[in-house]
Amino acid sequence: MPRVGITADRLTRAAAELADEIGFGNVTVSALARQFGVKDASLYSHIKNARDLRARVAAFALTELADLVAAAMAGRAGKDALLAFANSYRDYAKQHPGRYAAMQQDLDADGPAAAPARRHADLTRSILHAYELSPNAQIDAIRLLGATMHGYITLELTGSFRHTPRSADVSWSAALAALHTTLANWPE
Repeated sequence: MPRVGITADRLTRAAAELADEIGFGNVTVSALARQFGVKDASLYSHIKNARDLRARVAAFALTELADLVAAAMAGRAGKDALLAFANSYRDYAKQHPGRYAAMQQDLDADGPAAAPARRHADLTRSILHAYELSPNAQIDAIRLLGATMHGYITLELTGSFRHTPRSADVSWSAALAALHTTLANWPE
């Protein structure tokens, strides 16, 4: 019998908050049960298993980020859309490192994160409309954008840029300007 006050949505939100506090890799059903003051078994009427919980956190984070990105990109195109997207993505990762990590896991194509992942991909594609890339070039460009942003953000989150004389913000702006130039002059 489900415990009063505990729902799958409430567990997901609590797991996302816990991920930001202790790291996504440390979020377990046991850790979450402790947060609610219940035994692990009490949670299994709301979630299937730890994998399901992790996928739910990823779906939650992807949805949250897609909402932020969509709002930031509204009415923008080309370089302005690229900057709005990338800056929202980076800000989210810095504010919610555990949720950001959740989005990086391998997600089932038919799991709870599938729809929000597609929405995120669609937002990424919408950046490229102003650049008039062929369908194959769009795939390559989406991969370049993802790899560049994720690589930069991951290095920044792990402290790799702390000991350099140049500000990480200045380098981020330079990287985005380079991406814009690359997209505008894409080799077909």
